[in-house]
Amino acid sequence: MTHFGDFEPLCHQVPSYPWCNLFYRQLQHHNSSVLQGSSADPASAPVGVNPECGIPLVGKDGSLANIANIIACALSMIVVLLLIIWTSRRRAAVGRIEFRLFLAAYFLTLPFQLISTGSFLEQGSTALTAITAIHAGLVAATFWSLLGNAIVSTQVVEDGTLSALVPFNFFTLAFFIATGYIALDVGFSFTSVFGPSNPAVDLHSIPLFVLTSIWPGAAAILYFCVMTYVVLGLLNEVRPMWYYVLAAVLFVLSQLDFFLLSKVICRGAAHKVDGTFVATVLETAAVTVLYFAWRSITEDSWEDDMYYPR
Repeated sequence: MTHFGDFEPLCHQVPSYPWCNLFYRQLQHHNSSVLQGSSADPASAPVGVNPECGIPLVGKDGSLANIANIIACALSMIVVLLLIIWTSRRRAAVGRIEFRLFLAAYFLTLPFQLISTGSFLEQGSTALTAITAIHAGLVAATFWSLLGNAIVSTQVVEDGTLSALVPFNFFTLAFFIATGYIALDVGFSFTSVFGPSNPAVDLHSIPLFVLTSIWPGAAAILYFCVMTYVVLGLLNEVRPMWYYVLAAVLFVLSQLDFFLLSKVICRGAAHKVDGTFVATVLETAAVTVLYFAWRSITEDSWEDDMYYPR
């Protein structure tokens, strides 16, 4: 029977689910008998714990690693870098600094996602476990920065000032450190507070599950609710709301692809690729739409070239 906080169903059924890397390391050192089938040999094991379908380690059985998602992450990094540049140029726009920090946080998740789901570092290795833990911290911090942008948009505090940036950055750092530490403890079992899982086969960790699975979804929903209030209630605008609706749809589609269709794609592609690349493209598309949504509700840059010649 599955309980709240169990990663076993996800690690078994969802290809390239990154947080499984932490449990693979945990099992390898505490109860290696749980690792069976494709997970039995770390020299070829795909991402996951006894996954139904997974991409073997690069070089094994002709594997090119998770090549499709590697390309998707690389291209997404270029797109997000352009968004950061465009945001920086809008010097007079409300919430420019905070939105740029969100984009920077999302940008940082991409290379770590590329590695943690890439199938080119051996399962159970110290490097893969540490990188996955950092990735988890960055994901939690990114979703706080998303929600933080919504709070700043209400102008409860003036954007760009210390009263806005200090709590914004404090909570960003707090989410990163807390989630990163918990993830490291799950993987390396520094203490018995966050692991190992008992029973081992359940891959159980409520704190990690909350911060990597519940928190991102909750933050996204809260962000959408707050921005709906800002756009419709405070600004009395309708058109910008369609951007937020489109971004929400793209984000939901990315999650549906990752959790439901990824295994279908993996099987159809004979374990060469899975659905993670589609999820990455959709998530980056959602972030891009959020940029245009932010641009549509903020004041223009007052002809920056006139006031700030470059």
